[in-house]
Amino acid sequence: MSDLPPYPPLDPSNYDLIVVGTGVSESVSAAAASSSGSSVLHLDPNPFYGSHFAALSLPDLTSFLHSNSVSPPPSSPPIPPSNSHELISVDLVHRSLYSSVEISSFDSEILEEHSRRFNVDLCGPRVVFCADESINLMLKSGANNYVEFKSIEASFVGDSSGELRNVPDSRAAIFKSKSLTLLEKNLLMKFFKLVQSQLAKSDDDTTTVKISEEDMESPFVDFLTKMRLPPNIKSIILYAIAMLDYDQDNMETCRHLLKTKEGIDRLALYIKSMGRFSNALGALIYPIYGQGELPQAFCRRAAVKGCVYVLRMPITALLLDKETGGYKGVRLASGQEIFSQKLILDPCINVGLESLSSLTDQQNETLRVLVPKAMINKEKIARGICVIRGSVKSDVSNALIVYPPKSLFPEQLTAIRVLQLGSGLAVCPADMHVLYFSTLCKNDDQGIKALLSAMGNLIRLPVPESDSVVENVTCEAKPLLLWRALYVQELVKGEFGGVISSMPSPDENLNYKETVESAVKLYEQIMGSEELFKEETSLENTTEENEGGVEIDEN
Repeated sequence: MSDLPPYPPLDPSNYDLIVVGTGVSESVSAAAASSSGSSVLHLDPNPFYGSHFAALSLPDLTSFLHSNSVSPPPSSPPIPPSNSHELISVDLVHRSLYSSVEISSFDSEILEEHSRRFNVDLCGPRVVFCADESINLMLKSGANNYVEFKSIEASFVGDSSGELRNVPDSRAAIFKSKSLTLLEKNLLMKFFKLVQSQLAKSDDDTTTVKISEEDMESPFVDFLTKMRLPPNIKSIILYAIAMLDYDQDNMETCRHLLKTKEGIDRLALYIKSMGRFSNALGALIYPIYGQGELPQAFCRRAAVKGCVYVLRMPITALLLDKETGGYKGVRLASGQEIFSQKLILDPCINVGLESLSSLTDQQNETLRVLVPKAMINKEKIARGICVIRGSVKSDVSNALIVYPPKSLFPEQLTAIRVLQLGSGLAVCPADMHVLYFSTLCKNDDQGIKALLSAMGNLIRLPVPESDSVVENVTCEAKPLLLWRALYVQELVKGEFGGVISSMPSPDENLNYKETVESAVKLYEQIMGSEELFKEETSLENTTEENEGGVEIDEN
């Protein structure tokens, strides 16, 4: 660790909680614990906040992906034993989340000139639903004072023809839609009316039409068929509003067949998001300067409550009691030993298998959540980032695009999501856009193939001058690709132990529902039934107005 700055020893050296990693779940947990009065030390081995949820410049993102796609060599020299005769130290190793990393630049001169003007997300595409639990926690904690949002202007469904059809997600949008027939508009209006009645129903209301219990337990795709919705409308509801991944019509490949009850819950999130904030254009918003602003907002809130922050500081070993095997603390890369009652770790941190053979049963039990295991979830998520000149839709800057299963090619098993963001969100220079792509996959090749198919449908590669005439005829409307990153990320589930817990990696979802649920579940384990941020509900929103921005405030 010769590149570490010369940190002075931390004082104090005892805390209620140590958190390693500044991802969303870790940052929410640190902020909640600090708010409750616990003493918290929050560490990150990186020189930036956000961990795997960070927004980085192009050079920093390239460096992070390459350095985290191969496992580092074992530490040398070996970590010395603890200074205390009552403790033993257990070496930690770094787990790589990324594979098949491929970075390509097609206009190096332009990108080098503007490279530091990009704020590119590591775990895109990802947006925030206006009714998302992450928004509720931000309002409750006061973290909303440290981040600003703008609306995602439109949502589209795409196919292999290159056509992008608007998602009719409200009554006004249904009436304005030019891609729906009058019959389809009437059927869709009837369906949304039924959903809204179901959401508003009460047990003693006998006049409102309700969905039967039998239908609520049936597959959602069958319920949509029962409602006589045509295939194109079903596809929009399933993949562009309910945001499902798997082909709901293919029982052989579908790993999660959604029930109607779950489908209604997903539609409820979308519908409630549509009208929550008066200055939001739709259901979806995005933080200015990138997704990395969300964990930073909670970190700033935690710092106000006394949380101590140290970046560029990995931990190299855990300290256990020799006799009881219980957790006592950690050793920092600086060599200092820090002690705490509880420990929360980034998903990349594991215990080296070679360290386990010399430990007692009690010591192994303490470390069980950090022992590398065969992946229960064999799925991965393929991610892609493209910097383009121009826009995929000439009149839209910030947009979500969904390619349902089989919409691009017959072997496409899962939906592909694409998010286009422009300079109004301070993520790129004015004449460019950033596109994020993602899809679930069984292996790297399958995922990369799907991403390349979607990229080819939306954008064009630079071509030699001799081919430019042909290219202009076939791809005249497509924006030009300037830079591209492809990579595949492992999906690591969080594990919650009594004293030591490991947080999950970024998941496949478009929103933060499961990410925030992980933080809430962990907080309940650490603090019991104590309510998150219960003292913060009266905080005044001091966010300054921004042109075209969305101010999240319940007042």
